[in-house]
Amino acid sequence: MMIRETQEKNEMDHLAPGACCSVSSKGRLRPGKVCSIRTVFQHDRDRILHSKAFRRLKYKTQVFLSPEGDHYRTRMTHTLEVAQVARTVARALQLNEDLTEAIALAHDLGHTPFGHVGERVLNELVSGGFHHVKQSLRVVDVLENDGAGLNLTFEVRDGIIHHSKGQVGALSAPAARRSQTLEGQIVRLADIIAYVSHDLDDALRGGIIHNDDVPAAIVAVVGERHSVRIDRMVTDLIRQSLPGSGLVQLSGEMDQAMCALRSWLFEHVYQAPCVQAEFDKAAALLRQLFGHFIANRDVFLACGGHQYPGDSLAVSVTDFLAGMTDRFALSLYRRLFLPKPWGVF
Repeated sequence: MMIRETQEKNEMDHLAPGACCSVSSKGRLRPGKVCSIRTVFQHDRDRILHSKAFRRLKYKTQVFLSPEGDHYRTRMTHTLEVAQVARTVARALQLNEDLTEAIALAHDLGHTPFGHVGERVLNELVSGGFHHVKQSLRVVDVLENDGAGLNLTFEVRDGIIHHSKGQVGALSAPAARRSQTLEGQIVRLADIIAYVSHDLDDALRGGIIHNDDVPAAIVAVVGERHSVRIDRMVTDLIRQSLPGSGLVQLSGEMDQAMCALRSWLFEHVYQAPCVQAEFDKAAALLRQLFGHFIANRDVFLACGGHQYPGDSLAVSVTDFLAGMTDRFALSLYRRLFLPKPWGVF
């Protein structure tokens, strides 16, 4: 028996009812070679981990634009924290950890430079709008491997497209917007558990807010310290989603507290004047790059852009901008629009 087959049997023997076993996968977009060692979800995880889009997350904004401090989160560390939370929950619920991890590692691959301000700018500029969730799926389906994509399984792709929560409303998704796997539902909630806690932690570290600023009613439920918040949120999620329940959900009290914390962070951190002022500059930078590339296709191609057959120039420029890191976008802007001192070429 191949190693992969042994692992597949172990999944069927030991995972909880409702877990997504590797042998039950609906398959890939295109037939591909089956690995003798890894299950299909392990194979997906490795494809994601070795992708260029994943490596670029290191230099993409989480909260602070191109942070110089060594201890602030980036989109990469956010992704790793989501994967850690999600795997902890999946293991406790006896669900498929490999599928859960693969979804978590891929969920933000389509995120823009400069965080959500980049997403808002592209949404304004692009016909039909822009959302990082759809772009993440486009990255794994089309853009990686020079247009071949990563050819991931249906279950990982389903988890990617259903991970977003929006800014308002309860965190537990209605059935129409819910991942078809419990593992995908875990990632959706692990994402917000990670970001509301670590964004608050970074805002405290950066001096944007202080502990006493956070409403007492929220603190009473989620806790005062980062480690306490993670523990309480994860424990609540596990207890409310015990094996066999067929649901991944938070308690009503924790759901409300996390929604309140998210709304508070938008008002006092993400939209704080000291943060927003730099993001306004970043927004102007992206608008100017977009317009310049649309008007000058040759410049777009010379700067590293690529237009795949059947894609309009606007779609290709959007792909290029969305894939940029903060530092690449800043560097490219300087090269295209700022004068160089004489003799420096």
